[in-house]
Amino acid sequence: MRATWGGTGSVEDASRAFGFSRAKGYDLVRRGEFPCRVLRIGRSTRVVTASLLRVLDSGEPEYSNAHASRPLP
Repeated sequence: MRATWGGTGSVEDASRAFGFSRAKGYDLVRRGEFPCRVLRIGRSTRVVTASLLRVLDSGEPEYSNAHASRPLP
């Protein structure tokens, strides 16, 4: 993934990396519960690649809204 993504990636690709559907990914983003950092840039929503890789490596979520630690969905 690192070779194909820049600093950010799509919610669809990140959702696939976590093993859930695109719809579930966008639902988690909407609720502020996506397991890694998310940026909203205008009408676009992007996932921070470095955060995604850390979460996949550690299993510890990095919520954008600084929620208390919760297990991955």
